[in-house]
Amino acid sequence: MTDFSKLKRYPIIKNDPLKAWDASDELVGEYLKTPKYCECKKLLLINDSFGALCKASESREIYCYSDSYVSKMAIEQNIPSTRNLLNDLNDLKGDYDLVIIKLPKNLSFLEDILIQLTRFLPKSTPLIFSGMIKHMANGHFDLINKYIGETSTSLAKKKARLIFANLEKEEAQSIYPLSISIPQWNKDLQNESNLFSREKLDIGTRFFLENIPRGGFKNILDLGCANGLIGLKAKQLNPSATIHFVDESYMAIKSARANYQNSFDDSAIYNWTNCYEDEDFSEVDLVLCNPPFHQGNTIGDFIAWQMFKNSFQKLQRGGKLIVIGNSHLRYNLKLKKIFGNCKIINQNKKFHILESTR
Repeated sequence: MTDFSKLKRYPIIKNDPLKAWDASDELVGEYLKTPKYCECKKLLLINDSFGALCKASESREIYCYSDSYVSKMAIEQNIPSTRNLLNDLNDLKGDYDLVIIKLPKNLSFLEDILIQLTRFLPKSTPLIFSGMIKHMANGHFDLINKYIGETSTSLAKKKARLIFANLEKEEAQSIYPLSISIPQWNKDLQNESNLFSREKLDIGTRFFLENIPRGGFKNILDLGCANGLIGLKAKQLNPSATIHFVDESYMAIKSARANYQNSFDDSAIYNWTNCYEDEDFSEVDLVLCNPPFHQGNTIGDFIAWQMFKNSFQKLQRGGKLIVIGNSHLRYNLKLKKIFGNCKIINQNKKFHILESTR
């Protein structure tokens, strides 16, 4: 059995109770040692969370695609020998003996991946899809059947299961990125497939848009920018400001760049990274943040904590962090602990908009 015990999540958190792998990764490792798959030498790995799939495939020639900066850094941290790390779905090409995909939560993202695979994989290429049974939806099976071919499954083990399929279907045409029109912006927005609420404007962002300040801000950070709409609105209200777009999803940065360039003639700054952790990033005088409360299928406040801490470190004296969050998340307690101050500047039945000053 592949030894995953030395794998660490990224970023490393002291006394982190969460593991960097799950039972579905272990199951993949077991199947790769069976006669059917042990001769597969060139592998394409997709959505490896923290390097477990790379670890299970370590003795082979591997190409690894992930939209996540956190996953990229975890793979480099855990498996330093890994090469051929890809982050743009359009860069996937070539022949492979086997494709292994960790099923994403986002069905649109899976559809986008499968469509791309039909464009370059030879017919009959085998694919393995891995995941925990509780996270496998009918939609996963429907998409695999639609774009790849007939499926079969492994026996369940430790509440994990593998789905098997060989490419049988013809090349499909992509529908991504989506182009959506909303009343809150005068240009259509380009949304890549792995964005949250990619088909419409979510209610949290809609409320946040109504509470972005106008003033003499010079450097505004849209932290966790998604398609960049918050940064676009901030630019509209603060025309002389430079907007910094940051997200750990490569597709989010790609969307934000397309949307900004379609709306404004000047330049913005784009950083594909984890929160705002790099020491050489620019200082800013306003941070706008709608923190995610999950990483894949893992729910927690660890991302929000880092976002708030990084904002404190990079805000100039007198600079402000404005955060939107569900009322029950009690972000005000975290902000008071980090900044020493926090006030509610607006609220409705579901959300609080909070402000802390450096």
